[in-house]
Amino acid sequence: MTTTLSTAGQTGTESSRRHLGVALFVIATAQLMIVLDATIVYVALPHIQAALGFSGSGLEWVANAYALTFGGLLLLGGRAGDLLGRRRMFIIGLLLFSAASLAGGLATSPAWLLAARAVQGAGGAIVAPTALALIATTFPEGPPRSRAMGVYAAMSVAGSSVGLLAGGLLVAYADWRWVLFVNVPIGIAVAVAARFVLVPGSSRRPGSGGLDLPGTLTGTAGVAALVYGLSNAATSPDGTSHWGDTRVVAALTASAVLLAAFAVIEARSRQALLPARLLRSRDRVGAYLMMLGVGTAIAGVFFFLTLFVQEVWGYSALRTGIAFLPVTAAMLVGAVGASALVPRIGARPVLVGGSAITVGGLYWLSRMAEHGTYAGDLLGAGLVLGIGFGLLIVPLQLLSLTRVDEADSGVAASLLNAGRQVGGAIGLAVLGTVGWTVVADNARGHAGGGGAVGSVASVASAAYRHALVVGFDRAFLVGAGIAVLILLVAVTMIRIRRADLAGS
Repeated sequence: MTTTLSTAGQTGTESSRRHLGVALFVIATAQLMIVLDATIVYVALPHIQAALGFSGSGLEWVANAYALTFGGLLLLGGRAGDLLGRRRMFIIGLLLFSAASLAGGLATSPAWLLAARAVQGAGGAIVAPTALALIATTFPEGPPRSRAMGVYAAMSVAGSSVGLLAGGLLVAYADWRWVLFVNVPIGIAVAVAARFVLVPGSSRRPGSGGLDLPGTLTGTAGVAALVYGLSNAATSPDGTSHWGDTRVVAALTASAVLLAAFAVIEARSRQALLPARLLRSRDRVGAYLMMLGVGTAIAGVFFFLTLFVQEVWGYSALRTGIAFLPVTAAMLVGAVGASALVPRIGARPVLVGGSAITVGGLYWLSRMAEHGTYAGDLLGAGLVLGIGFGLLIVPLQLLSLTRVDEADSGVAASLLNAGRQVGGAIGLAVLGTVGWTVVADNARGHAGGGGAVGSVASVASAAYRHALVVGFDRAFLVGAGIAVLILLVAVTMIRIRRADLAGS
C-alpha cells in the first residue's frame, strides 16, 4: 500500500508539473507575441510606406497607434480580468489581437492599417496584464513562481530584439504583410490551448460592484494623452524640437488634468479602478518607478542602436536583427539567473546588482565609434546590458505582485506594464530630444554654422555619420544617467525580505 500511494503521489506530482509547464508555455508565448509586435513592424516601415502611400509624418503612427492604445487601456484591461475572469479575458484579448492582425495584413489604405494597429494595441492591453496575473495565481510563491517569472521576463525582454529579427526575415523572404499575418495562427492556437490548460481563475465576486466608469474614462484618457504627447514631443532628425508644438502641449496638459482627476476619483470610489491599497507598499511603488526607468532605457537603446548600426555601419535590416541575437541571449541568461538568485539571496541584492550592471553597459555603449567594429564596440556592451536588463525584470515583476490579493493581481500587473509602456514613450521623447539635438548641432558645426541636417548629409555624408555617432553616444550616456536613478531607487526604496518572496 505504501508503494502504491508513493507511486500515485509521484505520478500526480509529475502530472501537475507537466500541466504547469504547458500553462507557462501558453502564457509566455502570448507575452512574446504581444511584446515583439511593438518592434516587428520597424524594419517593414519603408515597404509599408511604398505599398500604402503613407506620408513621412504619418508613417510613425504605424508604431504609435499600437503604443497609444496599448498603454492607454492597460489599467482597464487588468481590472477587467480581475472582475470578469482572467482566463476569459486572456482568450478574448488574444482573439481580438489575432483578428486585428489579419485585418492589418489585408490593409489597402493608411487609415485601415492604423485602425487595425490600434485594435491590436487594445488586444495587447488585455493580454499583457492578465498573463502576468495568471502566473501569480497559477504558480505558488517561492521557487516555482520565481522560475515562471524568469521565463515570462525572458519573453518580455527578448521580445523587442526578436521582433527586429523576425521582421527582417519576413520582409526579406516574404512580404511586409506577413509581419502582421504571422500573429494570426499563433494567437488562435494559444487562445485554444488556454481554454484547456489554464484554470478559469476568479471572476466577479458578490458585492464587488461594477467597473469604475469615471475612473476608467479619466485614467485611460490620461495615460493615452501622456503617451501621445511624449510620442510626438521628441526632437526630429533635423534638430527641430516639438516640445512647444500645440498638440504636444495640449496632450500633456490634458494628461495632467485627467490624471489628477483620476487620482481624486480613485480616492473616493468604492470600486476603484486603481485601489489605493496597492500603492501603500514602499517596495511595490519602488518596483513601479524602477520599471518606468527600465522602459525608458530599453526603448531608447533599441531605437538608437538600430539606427546606429544601419545608418553609421551600413547594416541591412536582416543583419541588424541578427546583431541583436547575442543581446537577446544575454537577457535570457540574466532573467534565468535572477529567477534562481531571488529565492536564495532576495530581490534587493539582485536589483542593486542588475542596476549597476545596466549603468556599466549603457556607459560602454556611449563609447561606440564611427569606425568601430561589432566585436569591439557593440558585442561586449550589448552582453553586459542584456544581463543587466534580465536581472532587473524578474524581481520587479515579483515585487509588483507580492502580498497582493488575488482579486487585485490584474490591476497590479497592469500598473507594472503601464510603467514600462509610459517609460518607453519617455525614453523615445527624452533620449530622442538629446540625441537629435546633438546630431543637428554637430552637423551644422561641420557645415560652417548653417543648413539643415538633410542638406549637410547630402554634401558631406562622412561628417553627417560623425554627427550621428556623437548624438547617439550622448543619448546612450543619458540612458546611463537614467540607470543611475534606477540604482538609487533600488538602494533607497526596496526593503522586502527574502522570506516574503519565498512565501513564508
